[in-house]
Amino acid sequence: MIPRYLVDVELEGLPVIHKDVIVIGAGIAGLFTAIKASETNDVLMITKKSLMDSNTRYAQGGIAAVISEDDSPAYHRQDTLIAGAGLCSHEAVDVLVHEGTKGVEDLVRMGTQFDQENGEFALTKEGAHSQRRILHANGDATGFEIVRALSEKAIANPRIEVWDDHFVIDLITDDGVCVGALVQKPDGQRLFVRGKATILCSGGAGQLYRYTTNPEVATGDGIAMAYRAGAYIQDVEFIQFHPTSLCYPGAPRFLISEAVRGEGAVLRNIRGERFMEKYHEQLELAPRDVVARAIVSEMEATKSTFVYIDVTHESADMVRHRFPNIYEFCLNFGLDLTSDWIPVAPAAHYMMGGVKTDLNGETNLQRLFACGECSSTGVHGANRLASNSLSEAIVFGRRIVERINALPPLEGHTDVHLDSLKRSEAPIQAVVEKRLKLQKTMVRYVGLNRDANGLNRGLEELKKLRSIFQSVIAKREEYEFANLLTCAMLTAESALAREESRGAHSREDFPERNDQLWRKHTVLHRENGITEERI
Repeated sequence: MIPRYLVDVELEGLPVIHKDVIVIGAGIAGLFTAIKASETNDVLMITKKSLMDSNTRYAQGGIAAVISEDDSPAYHRQDTLIAGAGLCSHEAVDVLVHEGTKGVEDLVRMGTQFDQENGEFALTKEGAHSQRRILHANGDATGFEIVRALSEKAIANPRIEVWDDHFVIDLITDDGVCVGALVQKPDGQRLFVRGKATILCSGGAGQLYRYTTNPEVATGDGIAMAYRAGAYIQDVEFIQFHPTSLCYPGAPRFLISEAVRGEGAVLRNIRGERFMEKYHEQLELAPRDVVARAIVSEMEATKSTFVYIDVTHESADMVRHRFPNIYEFCLNFGLDLTSDWIPVAPAAHYMMGGVKTDLNGETNLQRLFACGECSSTGVHGANRLASNSLSEAIVFGRRIVERINALPPLEGHTDVHLDSLKRSEAPIQAVVEKRLKLQKTMVRYVGLNRDANGLNRGLEELKKLRSIFQSVIAKREEYEFANLLTCAMLTAESALAREESRGAHSREDFPERNDQLWRKHTVLHRENGITEERI
């Protein structure tokens, strides 16, 4: 069993820091929520690396919101529900589509400069969207621009204190109330940070897989520590694989944005044949899970490790202007987006599930909130609609702050004791090797296509790595591996339980979607195990 805490420590002997609001993580969720919270609270932001290291920074396509007069919340709602394959919370989607525009206005006030044409926001279209509603910045550097603007505002804010290079080991709870977090400083010293509210903004878990578009910091820390603390974890079997990541010798799995297809790019197999007409009526703009599996199917049929994305029929000036970062990155590896077909393959990209929250971002643990990719608000269902993730972060970040402002000060809960284990003093061996083993196991058995035999085999392989939980650990890479292993087992267990194919979850032994039996959420709890919650 996964232990309650990763380390043995006595809180009584630790320095205690008091803050109104504790924000764990950065990215758009952490930065936006911290800035909004600072209007009425003293805020501490804790990042294990820096404010600029998050999935948001690498978001290319943009942020989805109803801006155009031709668009409406009803259209955005319909697109989101269709992509979510019957598993979205209608209430959560209504919140997103009606409050997203206000969130974009907040971002602009905070200094974000979205691209404009003729004095109006330049809008593009992405897969499974019926309207042009994607705002972008600097062509294909939307995430970087948002993080730039919000980071500058946060650093200049006297009510926000930022701790870079600090690792949050665990959440501290007392009688169902989250009272703060156990934090390790860069020099190894540990602190107890108390606050009236704690917000997880720690991002996703792309590093579960060997091939991912996510940065190295995406190790599922928030989901794992919330699970250990007793929070409900929902729908983590739904891992979105982005269809088009660069697949070229010597190059990282760099994201080739969905917006490239939105602007007219087509997919070709290694024979040069377009193939999406065989798989979906929306062709290259079908939902991501459909496109990703179509690519894998073509790769298998042609015995190749990639397909091509081709935008060479579009104007070279348009391609360079609209996608300057993608163009420059590919050029560094001898690939010209304007004249070459670019080799691509699917890679792990986004976790639709996470820490279960209500419409105010609050978990089942009082005073513990989750925002962004580490949360499961119900917006994304079984398959996230492109560019809804940034919108979700700002919409629910605002709601979280409104809820926190209604909370009374944290009183009592001063005599907190941590459960302890008898841990082995033996040194941890080859964490890097163990992490690679975990990633290979996830790719092989818990990837795009799954079945019961493979999932059971994968779980057995993962369980062989559980000695980390009985070991004395103290380094960031050890904490990260323990968190990845936790998320890996939760993902595999959820995937094994869901005996159907829906959205990003595909079972070869249960190839059909089954609304009668499986239109429900998969929910995991450390003590109660795995349960189901019908929609």
